[in-house]
Amino acid sequence: MPRILIAASGTGGHIYPALSLADSLSNHWEIQWLGVPNRLEIELVPKKYNLTTLKVEGLQGSILRKIFALIKLLFASIKVSRLLRQKKINVIFTTGGYISAPSILGAKLIGIPILMHESNAIPGKVTRHLGRFCDHIALGIPLASTYLPGCKTSFTGTPVRSGFLVEQPLPSWVPSGNGKLIVIMGGSQGAKKLNEMVRVILPNLLEKGCRVVHLTGKNDNYYAELGAAQIHENLVLRHFSNEVPALLQHADLAISRAGASAICELLVTKTPSILIPFPQSTDRHQDWNASYMAGFGGAVIVNQHKPEENNLKDCVSKLLGSNSLREMKLNMQNNFRINPVNNIFNLINSIM
Repeated sequence: MPRILIAASGTGGHIYPALSLADSLSNHWEIQWLGVPNRLEIELVPKKYNLTTLKVEGLQGSILRKIFALIKLLFASIKVSRLLRQKKINVIFTTGGYISAPSILGAKLIGIPILMHESNAIPGKVTRHLGRFCDHIALGIPLASTYLPGCKTSFTGTPVRSGFLVEQPLPSWVPSGNGKLIVIMGGSQGAKKLNEMVRVILPNLLEKGCRVVHLTGKNDNYYAELGAAQIHENLVLRHFSNEVPALLQHADLAISRAGASAICELLVTKTPSILIPFPQSTDRHQDWNASYMAGFGGAVIVNQHKPEENNLKDCVSKLLGSNSLREMKLNMQNNFRINPVNNIFNLINSIM
C-alpha cells in the first residue's frame, strides 16, 4: 500500500481540500498527517490519519526573531526528513502555510517527491518562495501560475468536502416558504464587518419575503444581546453550521467573503453569490479570488463599506428584481466542469 504524508495546517482553506483528498485515498493508501499544535487540524483531522504535530512559525517580526524562526525551520526540516524515513513515505501532498516549509525542505533532503496545492488566485509566501522545490503545483485558480515562474503548474481545481458532491435535503431548521433563500457566511471565524453590512439590509430582505440564514461566526454576539423576541420568523441566526453543503445547494443567493474555500464551495454548488473580499487579506488575494468568479459571471463583487452606505442593498435589490440569479447559475454550469480530486490523484501518480 503506497504511503502519503499530507502536510496541511491552520485554516479551513488549507485543511478541507487536504481532507477531501485524504478521504478519497483512504481505502488504498496509508495516510500520515503533519500539522501544528493548537491549530484547527487538531479538531478536524480523524485519528485514522495519524496526526503528528510540529512547532513551526512564519519568518515575521524583527531581524532577530526571523533568524530564530529560520533556525527552528531548519531543525524542523530535519525532523520531517526523519519522519519521512521512519514512516517510509512515498510522496508528500501539502496545501501551503507554515507547515509546508519544513515539509518541502525535509523531503528535498532525502529525495521524496512533493505535490503542492495552491487554492488562491495569488499564491501564499511559502508557495512563491519554495514552489520551485516542489515536483508540481496544483492550482485551484488558473491565474496563480502567473506568480510562479520556474514552477511546474497545472489547473486542477480545489477539492471540496464529500457532502458538497451529494445532493442534500434542505435542513429542517431553515425557514419554510417560497421566498428566495439567502445564505450569508463570513468564513470559519465569521466576519464582523460583513455582518455589520448585512444587518442593515436584513429588514429590507425580510420585507421582500426572503428567507435568510445568517452564519455569523462564533465571535459575533450582537443578536444574543438584541434578544430573540426581536428576530423575524424568516431569519435564522447561527454561529456556524455543519450543513453548509445543503444550505448552498438550496440557496438562491449567497453573500460571502471570498476565501478559497468559499469560492470552491460556491463553484461546486453553482450558487450565485455576492462576494465581499476581506480588505486585509494577504496580498489582497480575496479580491483576485472574487475577480475569478465574477470573470465568468458567477458572482458580483461588492467592496466592504460602512454599514450606512447602500452599495450592498442596491446590489441585492438589483439581483432579486431581475433574471440575474438564473443567468449567474447558468454561467457556472457552463464554465466549471472539472474533477479536482481525480486531477490531483493523476498528478500524484505522475510524480511518483
